[in-house]
Amino acid sequence: MNVNDTTSAAVLEELRRRPADRRRILLTGATVVTMDPDLGVIDGGDLLVEGDTITAVGRDLDAADAVVVDATGTILTPGFVDTHRHAWEAQLRRIMPDVDDLGGYVMATLAGYATVYRPEDMYIGTRLAALTAIDSGITTMLDFSHNSRTREHSDAAVQALVDTGIRGVHASMGPHFGEWDRQWPGDLARIKGQYFSSDDQLLTLRLATLATDEIAGPALAYGPELARVAKELGIGVSVDAVFGTSSSEAVLRWAKDGILSPDVTLIHSTGLTSEAWKAMGETGTTVALAPTSDAQIGLETAIPAVDEALSVGIRPGLSIDVEVALASDMFTQMRALHAIQRMRAVNAVYGTDQQPSRITTHDVLDFATLQGARTNGLAGVTGSLTPGKKADLLVIQAEDLNNMPLNDPIGTIVLGSDARNISAVLINGEPRKWDGHVLDVDLAALRGEVHTSREYVLNTPAV
Repeated sequence: MNVNDTTSAAVLEELRRRPADRRRILLTGATVVTMDPDLGVIDGGDLLVEGDTITAVGRDLDAADAVVVDATGTILTPGFVDTHRHAWEAQLRRIMPDVDDLGGYVMATLAGYATVYRPEDMYIGTRLAALTAIDSGITTMLDFSHNSRTREHSDAAVQALVDTGIRGVHASMGPHFGEWDRQWPGDLARIKGQYFSSDDQLLTLRLATLATDEIAGPALAYGPELARVAKELGIGVSVDAVFGTSSSEAVLRWAKDGILSPDVTLIHSTGLTSEAWKAMGETGTTVALAPTSDAQIGLETAIPAVDEALSVGIRPGLSIDVEVALASDMFTQMRALHAIQRMRAVNAVYGTDQQPSRITTHDVLDFATLQGARTNGLAGVTGSLTPGKKADLLVIQAEDLNNMPLNDPIGTIVLGSDARNISAVLINGEPRKWDGHVLDVDLAALRGEVHTSREYVLNTPAV
């Protein structure tokens, strides 16, 4: 890794010596990819953080009493925003890399391993997923926590997010199969009161649900009753497994019932009818694509529905989904979507004189940052390096072996970089990764906990 102030232990020590709420950090000399449409890319730019907030972006900024961090040779970019991940499964990551279809995943994981999870397994899996997200530059993660068997399972999942320092969105849902306390969705009021009492905190809460009753019955399927619960609590809704004809019919019902809105996110959205997409566009409903999940597992059409979303004016967020079969990082999602859409566009006009309509690297970075924040209901909080937003940002080494020389910063982020090039991550103005290492983690102890939990889950019969 190229040596600069974001690899310096002395600079980190000075940052941590100062009180976080009064600390000023001035990052200087970087290529700043703001993802703010009005600010664009600033070569040789500076960025000032005061407390937990970005207060200035530009050139030759002056900030008295700031800790100056020379970021020459780097790219500053907003932290990535994951709009959907089942974090509790992390100790089972890559256990089924060649799973053939949704049914194979559901029966092995949701009807099998999930049923024996204890609260401590929820904690370990969720913490492992969040730390891995931070390592790869994801500063906001929506944890679609659909194994809430008891109050204690929910508490453990929330506490894991708290303990990592990630900007977390806890989206709570009851489990699909097995024995559970049936405390969901009633327990959401307690969870909100206990953990989400402030609007100015790292964690937010959403209601998680399924599109239809086909997989797990009517109790978990979105409809007027769950929409009422979310409205009374003042929280958003994330709807998973939005697939095909049955989900298309459900979307049209929701539109008729008036329960689609910008506060509702539909996940995957593969194989939907044009009528369903029209209803989603007209209601401002948000969409979370899962490019590798759709294509690799083969969900409905297996084609990430980016063209369908864009055609009705929806700019989607991106998501990781399940680590049991997929990669953990946002770089993979951006590259997969970029390649699949452009392949699809060129193929559609092959042999004709029409020009393909292809998305760009800027588009997929927008999906992974600004649009992800909007999808998670955090558009005013994170997703761009805009003064007034919280300081969630990455420092990417532009002069590392695989990135030098820097010719196009957005192309370098999307097509060239990976977790090894991220020297620093700030979340809410707090360093969470420095000199290429996630901070405040006893990796040996974590490894022991992960292995112990995995062995318990794999060796306990499903109930």
